[in-house]
Order: sequence, then structure tokens, then C-alpha cells
Amino acid sequence: MSPTVTASSSLNAARRTADLAALEHHPRVDVLVVGGGVTGAGVALDAASRGLSTVLVERHDLAFGTSRWSSKLVHGGLRYLAKGQLGIAYESARERDVLMRVTAPHLVRPLPMVVPVHRGDSLSKALFVRMGMGAGDLLRALAGTPGGVLPGSRLLNVRQTRRLLPGVARRGLLGGILSFDGQLVDDARLVVGLARTAAREGARIITRCSAESVSADGAVLRDEVTGRIVPVRPRAIVNATGVHADQLDPNVRLRPSRGSHLVLDGASIGDPRAALTVPIDGSVSRFVFALPQPDGRVFAGLTDEPVDGPAPRVPEAPEADVDFLLRQINRALETRLDRSDVLGAFAGLRPLLEGDGHSADLSRGHAVTVAPNGTVTVVGGKLTTYRAMAEQAVDTAVRVRRLSAGPCRTRSLPLVGAAAHEELDAVDAPRRLVARYGTEAADVLAEAGTDPALLVPAVRGITGAELRFGVRHEGAMDAGDLLDRRTRVGLVPAERARAEAAAKEAIDAAG
Repeated sequence: MSPTVTASSSLNAARRTADLAALEHHPRVDVLVVGGGVTGAGVALDAASRGLSTVLVERHDLAFGTSRWSSKLVHGGLRYLAKGQLGIAYESARERDVLMRVTAPHLVRPLPMVVPVHRGDSLSKALFVRMGMGAGDLLRALAGTPGGVLPGSRLLNVRQTRRLLPGVARRGLLGGILSFDGQLVDDARLVVGLARTAAREGARIITRCSAESVSADGAVLRDEVTGRIVPVRPRAIVNATGVHADQLDPNVRLRPSRGSHLVLDGASIGDPRAALTVPIDGSVSRFVFALPQPDGRVFAGLTDEPVDGPAPRVPEAPEADVDFLLRQINRALETRLDRSDVLGAFAGLRPLLEGDGHSADLSRGHAVTVAPNGTVTVVGGKLTTYRAMAEQAVDTAVRVRRLSAGPCRTRSLPLVGAAAHEELDAVDAPRRLVARYGTEAADVLAEAGTDPALLVPAVRGITGAELRFGVRHEGAMDAGDLLDRRTRVGLVPAERARAEAAAKEAIDAAG
């Protein structure tokens, strides 16, 4: 298959410089989006695809905040159904269907998830879980997702359970409850795909650029690379800064919660072929998961703890969260894990809306509000429903600011690299690259040119060609962008250190 990448979707330092210069000369735009996470990138794509002149600014890098710290799951809303939140549950299932079949079929795969059942487990809890899985099947059907895309749930015997979960505790094992959900190969890659698709539709995507202030008359931007001040006059401003939304709109009331994950070697729990799903002590609607990743790692998570005080830019997983996750996962394992098995850890902050009770009980719904100065703020929600959130935010901006725009197109608009599975199967490139880049996998290989050394993995299959692609087409500006967001090597500190030289070489070569 011939290379498919186009200049219109490529993000790089040269385009960033040109976009900033154009904005200085022509500061009038239809929509300014502040925030480069999944919601902000989704808003930029929605607005640009409706024909609105759109600029997205991000203080750091794409997917710098919460969007890269998720469980990498595209949830169908089962948890919300258990709490009676029918609207959120259906919205989640519907948006999962859009991601898996239209928007990003190259980035999302069906993930088997197994709740093991042991003798002595509460029969009522097991029945509740099975009924919940059945309700999840109903949600899938209502959303229109075919069984060939996302299979239905079923019961497993002991042999089937152990085949999927070789590390499960054997004593008293009766079987398991199998269900399926969506899994992203990488949440940060979804954000990059959204931003590049928005750029293809005409949006200017400018990282390392902060919104110093916003008002009814405009906004003041600051180029974080040069310190240059750039005043702009957008007709509408959308605040998509997540847990930091109150810094642009003091009327927003948030109660962030921290979700921590551990990074494990899959071999430490028997190289599972499904996600080990363990109900948390004392709860029927909360679980911890050991989620197998395509690279052989396992992410064990997650916690749900309230965070007081200012939200940190890069949160850390505290020791208490590490202990909690090990304790919960060990309840279902034959061989117990200890601290030596933890290769790394990460934590993200959920931008939950203010409410009463424990953070785990707060709604995962989203809100779109309009500040007195006319700024539209979109906050709350979760990664799976980013598209619906973006659509509502742009609808609100169009209505309130009286913009002339076409209808929303994102329900049927594939991201760069997306294609039907038959086409993806025909791409002449390693399957690992196809899973991350889709039809653009051949373009990644082409970055090597005539230098075969660029196709030799630096660490965990990642090559110099892949790193160069990140700089030339995906907006990476330094080694941190490449290792922590484009490739995710940084999730394991020891591997990050080994890849640092290769990342710097890619930056220098592209420069």
C-alpha cells in the first residue's frame, strides 16, 4: 500500500511557527479552543469540520494532562447502568460504537474481561455481576454494535477461565463471567489523531501556547517557546482545560478525583489473555482491573480518591494507592504480587462535577456552561464520550455567539489512519504499527529512507523511524513529547532512560 500521510494533517514545528505568524496578522477567528486533551481536540475537530475557522492552543503538549492517564478503555457504560444512570450508560455505549466502527477502528479493539468466581464468593454478588453483564449486552444491542465487533457475555468453566487468566487463584475456582468492552491501544494516540484530523479540516493546532486571559473582547495568548504575546479576537471561546477549567471560568465547581494505575510485566501474572476483573471489597459496582496491553505489559487499576487543593499538572500515584491496588489484585491471583513487580505507576485526575458523597459516587456526566463573558466551558464526562461532549460544546458556542456553521459531522468522520479492518489487514507493515497508525503505518516505515538502522528497535519495538514520524507529522517538539505521549515509553522509567538518546537523535534529525 502506498504512503497516505498528507501535508494538511501533519503537525510539526514549522507549521506551528507559520500558524502563530498567521494568527498575529489575522487575529479574528470563529472559535478559540483552550486545552489540548481529548475533549479540546474533539471540539477543534467538530468546529473545523463545520466550516468554522478554528484555533486550538495548549500550554504544554497534546494529551499532556488527564487524557493520557486513563485505563485505555472505551467503556460501554455498564457501571453507570448499575447506578441507574441510564442516559450516561446509553451515551457511553453509543459513543463506543462510533469509535470502534467509524472514528478509530484502528485504535480500538474488543477486550475480553473476566470476573473469576471462587467457592466462598457471595452468590448474590456473582448473580448481580452476571445480570449486569446481560444488561451490558442490551446496551450494546441498543447502540447498534454487531456481535462481530463486540461479542456478548457468557459464563466460563474452570478450564476456560484458566486459559484466559493463567495467573488466577486456582483453589476453589468455579469458573468465570466473561464480557467484552473496547480497549484503546493508546489514549494519547487518540488525542493526536483527533488533533491531526482537525488540522486536516483546517484548524490551527498550536502547542506550547497558553491562554493568559480571556474576556468578552478576546483573548491574550502567550507563546511559551519565545515568550511572545499574541492577542486574538475569537468570536467564541471554548474552555476545555479539564481539571483546570476553573482558572478560566471561576464559576465552574469541580471536585477532582485521582485514578492510579500500576505498570506490571504481563509474565508476573501469567501473561493474561483477558482483563482480570476483581470486585472491590464492599462494593458491587466498583472493580479493579489487570488490563493486558499489546506490548506485553499489564496496567492494574484503578483508584478513585478525592484530591484537595490545586490540581497538579502531572499527578503522581501515592504509596497508599500502590498498596491498595496490589492488595485488591492479589485477592484473585495464585502468586501474590509485591512492590518488586511494579515497573512503574501513573495517576490521572478526573474533572468531576461538584456533588455530595465520595468521589466514586459522583456522576461521570458532563456539563456545558456559559460564563458571563461568553466563554463556553465543557467539563466532566470521560474519554469515551469526548465526541458527544464536543458536539454539545460547539452547538452551544454556535447558538450563543450566533455563528454561521454547518451541522455536526464527527459521527461519520474517520480519523487519520482509520479504515475498515479489511483495508487495515492489507497494509504492508508490522501489525504493531498498523494498530497504532492504521493506514499510515507505511509512512512510518518510509521515515527510515535508505537507513536500515532506523528500523532497528531502540526499546520495546520502537524504532528511530517511528520517533522521526512523531516529530515530522505528529507535533512532537522534544524528547518528552516522543517518549511520554507519542510512544508511552516513559511509563517505565528504566526504559525511558534507554530510549532518551534515540529520541534526541530524532529531534535533531527532523530539525
